[in-house]
Amino acid sequence: MLAVQLAGLLDGDPEGTGEALALVSGFDDALVHGLARLAEERAEALAALAGAFAATPIGERLAEAVAKVASGSIAAEHLTALAGGRAALFGAVHDALLADLDAALGRERAPWRAAPEPEEDGGGNLLGGARSWLRELAITGWRGVDHDLVSAADQIIEALPAVPGQRRLAVLLDGLAAELRASCPVGTMKHVPVRRWAGLWTRALLLSQDGVLPGAPQPVGTVSGRLLILGVDVHEHGTAVQFQVHAVLEPADGGRARLVRTGVAAAKVDTITGPAMWKLLHRHPVLLAALADRRSLDVTDLPLLDSGDLVWHDDRALPGKPADPFTTARLLLAGALAPATPPLDRDPVRIAEPVLVEGYQVTGDGSFDLDGTVLAVDTERLPSCGPLTPKLVADSSACVGLVRWDGGRWLLQPLAVQAKVKRETVEAGTGDWALGPTDPKVVKAEAKAGDAVAVLRERAGRLLRR
Repeated sequence: MLAVQLAGLLDGDPEGTGEALALVSGFDDALVHGLARLAEERAEALAALAGAFAATPIGERLAEAVAKVASGSIAAEHLTALAGGRAALFGAVHDALLADLDAALGRERAPWRAAPEPEEDGGGNLLGGARSWLRELAITGWRGVDHDLVSAADQIIEALPAVPGQRRLAVLLDGLAAELRASCPVGTMKHVPVRRWAGLWTRALLLSQDGVLPGAPQPVGTVSGRLLILGVDVHEHGTAVQFQVHAVLEPADGGRARLVRTGVAAAKVDTITGPAMWKLLHRHPVLLAALADRRSLDVTDLPLLDSGDLVWHDDRALPGKPADPFTTARLLLAGALAPATPPLDRDPVRIAEPVLVEGYQVTGDGSFDLDGTVLAVDTERLPSCGPLTPKLVADSSACVGLVRWDGGRWLLQPLAVQAKVKRETVEAGTGDWALGPTDPKVVKAEAKAGDAVAVLRERAGRLLRR
């Protein structure tokens, strides 16, 4: 990423961004206090959201939903319409921001082509139960959430993972319920994560619709070729963790290189943190070895989704030659074709585009200064399971990272850095400890703390044998 590219990106947000986000904020504020207790200003906020869609195909449905909610007649279909309107506003902001980013980087993006809709996944009763619980949350409002309301979703959350195709919804509901439970009673909280909870509620309500939701990622075929890893984005929650690998795929047929992602996830408990989380991925030894040893992977017939994500199968990958992420970024990143974003995933918070940044100076607050243009760096996203630290980032001279839009500004999330340590240039990446930590101090601390994963597996084995 050059200074001129960064300057173009930071030259103001797309027109209408502020107004669209203000409409979302008005709706989110109504969810804080509950739709059963709509004050005049919050009713006006809902009406303003519906008014923004007056000339669109969903304008009439949104207007009806707002009228029903304001009168106290709140049905699930009315909330679904409002959730759809909120998602559409965020989708418009996402598209405008991503277009600006692509223009600044000179990055070409594949057009969106919807995959054929698969057969319905079933689970109608459970989906209805999920919608009912989400309706109660909206009526009550975050400030009214207590343990009884959160516990009402327990049976649904326990049963959903067994329904094929509903695991995304199951994990989402489990995470939302866990956050609410940990915050109960929410009425005593000083600060409520308004936008986060509203976003989770919206996505859960849309995912819980009967049938196949249009725009959800679907398979479009299989791909083979050489996978060159750029870095790993770790998404950690108290009950789950996902390792999302960003990479460049060189197709075996000699076609154009493309940006891809692949993710592997595992359930966990909140006592498993830090480097121990990698042990949860013991069923993916080939991927773990490639991350730790910085090697390419030769993949064969990996399923490709229309979102640009590869469905990982460890038995369809073989370790290749050493592959440095900085070399990959310098040679291939600029010309790689970026994937289209599925409609359901069009949210500014989901923008995460890999870039290479070099030749910068690190400012006092940790930002990167490229010839007078300053890009904020998000070191709070650095995972605890890797060697990358804020100190290494501050001492770095080159960085492979993800450009994100968060809190109304563009940020860079480091995935790998080149830095000077005791006059020597070292490289550190988020996936370097995939086979275990290499820092002697961390190894000693892990040994002292004990192997939490092994202990939990042993206890689980005892329970199963009883």
